[in-house]
Amino acid sequence: MDYRFLDSGNGYKLERFGKYTLARPSGIAIWKRTLSDKEWKEADAGFSRERENRWDWRGKSPLEWQVELSGIKMKCQATDFGHLGVFPEHASFWAWMQERAAAFEKRVKRPLNALNLFAYSGGATLALAKAGCSVCHVDSSKGMVDWARENAHINDLGAASIRWIVEDALKFMQREVRRGKFYDAIILDPPSFGRGSKGEVFKIEEHVMPLLEAAKSLMSKEADFILFSCHTPGFTPIVMDNLLQDALKSKKGLIDSGEMILQSDKGMPLPSGSFGRWRFD
Repeated sequence: MDYRFLDSGNGYKLERFGKYTLARPSGIAIWKRTLSDKEWKEADAGFSRERENRWDWRGKSPLEWQVELSGIKMKCQATDFGHLGVFPEHASFWAWMQERAAAFEKRVKRPLNALNLFAYSGGATLALAKAGCSVCHVDSSKGMVDWARENAHINDLGAASIRWIVEDALKFMQREVRRGKFYDAIILDPPSFGRGSKGEVFKIEEHVMPLLEAAKSLMSKEADFILFSCHTPGFTPIVMDNLLQDALKSKKGLIDSGEMILQSDKGMPLPSGSFGRWRFD
């Protein structure tokens, strides 16, 4: 792993992405820091929302660099939103999905067919493609889809069975339902608020149930899992569990939920969103 979560506190988190140590805001980290002020000040860069969303680098700012998480190489780039093109808390799911895909192929005698929605820079897409799955990668941002394509080439997956779709997730799902398409696995990581490729407004409180109902309609007869994650405050593991129970009550399978957590060697663990997942068993 080229990633390490080092510490958090006083409204920030300290992380190492490859050779760069970065301090970024984390509103939930209201406790005291574990590492010393000296160790925090040695960070290569810090991002501040109070200072016009800017990065302050101690040296020359890199245009981009690469890290490897759970066997997947990802391009990192400092954005105006304080993001880097990868959410490390998602990496723990990639090996789980690959294990599910391997078991599915053994059980059903064909590769798993997956739909990755709000797919961002493609970590889950590439993990599944690496496991031999066919994947439909959907994101409303052309720039992020292009970024994910770059990551595919970095991982020698440029020729993998991946459909790259720039589209509003819910509209795409509804169209797939009308087409009679089905998927063995569905991954959703919706934002709290966003806009589609044609300016459609997305609000998770309003659209989460239509999303999950559409996902249910897209499940194949051999469906293996749905993985639903989000970073929206208030969407606790119990909320995630309730939503899946409500949407999938007619589907036989197991549902579990939990927090996505970044673990540090010395500092406090940092909650980083919640997940819920349905799986065939």
